[in-house]
Amino acid sequence: MATTYDFPSDLLAGQEELHQVRAELSALLKRLPWSVEPLDGFSDDNGWRKVERPASPGWTADEQAEVEKLRRREHELAVFISTHRYWSELTGPERVAARSELKHAHEAPPEETDGAP
Repeated sequence: MATTYDFPSDLLAGQEELHQVRAELSALLKRLPWSVEPLDGFSDDNGWRKVERPASPGWTADEQAEVEKLRRREHELAVFISTHRYWSELTGPERVAARSELKHAHEAPPEETDGAP
C-alpha cells in the first residue's frame, strides 16, 4: 500500500490553483497567434521537417498582459509550493514521493472494485 500524506489545506489549494493557472495559460497560448510581434508568414523546408507559419498579427497589449499575469501567478504558486514549510518535515526520498503525490492529489481516486472482472 502506498504512503498517504496529510497535506496542509493551503498546500493543496496552492497546487490546485497551479493546475488551473497552467491549464488557463496553455489554452490561452493555443488561441493566440504564433508570434508576439507582428511578423510575415514563412515556409522553410531546409531542416529535417518542413515548417510553415502564416502571417502573425502579433498579440494585443491586453493579450500580452494576460499572459504575463498568468505566468507571474504560475511562478508565485510554484515558489509557494516548493518552499512550503511542510517539506521540511520529510526526508529526501519521502519528500520526492510526497511531491509527486501532491501533483496528483486533485485527481479522483481509483474506483474500488469487489474483485469481479
